[in-house]
Amino acid sequence: MSENKLNLVLPKDYNGTPIEVVLREGEAACQLEPKEPEKIDIRGTIESPLRWLEKRIELINQKACNIMVSRDNMAIRLRIDETDYYQANILGTLESSKEMREFGINTEKTWEPQKLSQFLKMHRAFFTDKSQNMVLVSTLKNFKAKVNQDIERSKEDNGSKTDNYSQVVDSNLPKSFKVSIPLFKGFANEEIEVEIYADVDGRDVSLSLVSAGANEAIEEYKNSVIDDQLEAIKAIAPDIVIIEQ
Repeated sequence: MSENKLNLVLPKDYNGTPIEVVLREGEAACQLEPKEPEKIDIRGTIESPLRWLEKRIELINQKACNIMVSRDNMAIRLRIDETDYYQANILGTLESSKEMREFGINTEKTWEPQKLSQFLKMHRAFFTDKSQNMVLVSTLKNFKAKVNQDIERSKEDNGSKTDNYSQVVDSNLPKSFKVSIPLFKGFANEEIEVEIYADVDGRDVSLSLVSAGANEAIEEYKNSVIDDQLEAIKAIAPDIVIIEQ
């Protein structure tokens, strides 16, 4: 039988009032294990590195930072404490707007005439000319295409062969229409002209939306926007090295 003894030391002025002693047995609560620092990895719009520096510039060593610029990927990456395993990374990208992706302009996305009609009807707000939207929706809903096919096959006595095929599609679709949508996420609307390309294979019809103007504007914008960001960064953080990839 085990015996636990407890010694109490009473003060000299103890007046005999009963003293309650509570003896608790068991293991002490476990302390939380220390955790390693977390890496900072922020992804946002193209302005993210600049916005971060504006509020943190006094807390960093500029000589230990770098900025990598990729114009092909439309991105600016800021690295803080570049030799530290727990370095901070702030990535800013210039992304296509949600509207550009939904329309599928200059992409491999294809539409059935009925589906495109419904989509354009629900996105009438982006049309600069609402009456043009109504005509286009109605035309797509009742899409008709006349396909003329010419096939020429011949075989000469000397073994030479000729096999020619041509197809001309004559449809009631308008050549183009205009919409006002942002080209990049977070940017203002731009008016662009969009052409409709029809691909007819028997009874199957697929439509593509193409805009040469939008493609040209994107190429111009991406360089000017990136240049503006780099100039602003140089103004507040002149000692951070900027490297073009």
